[in-house]
Amino acid sequence: MRYMLLIYTEEQTGAPDPAEVEQVMGEYWAYEKAVADAGVKEGSDALQPTTTATTVRLKDGERLVTDGPFAETREVLGGYYLIDVPDLDSALEWAARCPGAKYGAVEVRPIMEFDEPE
Repeated sequence: MRYMLLIYTEEQTGAPDPAEVEQVMGEYWAYEKAVADAGVKEGSDALQPTTTATTVRLKDGERLVTDGPFAETREVLGGYYLIDVPDLDSALEWAARCPGAKYGAVEVRPIMEFDEPE
């Protein structure tokens, strides 16, 4: 079963400490290797800061485009992993191993599968 691990962290303000960045990135590289070596990783990416986001809505058939994220919040979506594992328990184990769980939160969501029309 496929699950999306959504990584939420507090958005960085100001210049990050290079030593801290190196430590956290080292943890992510180790996790990246672990999910790849286990054969469960289907995809992963980090996202640019919310200052680069654009939100699109349709109001009365008209496209409304605004700068920034959908909602004001302390924690923002910073990246994700798409994994394929046997069950929710396995997905929760991988989420707990993700550095994002240590520095913020990892939301685990099953992927909804649709049958294509014939």
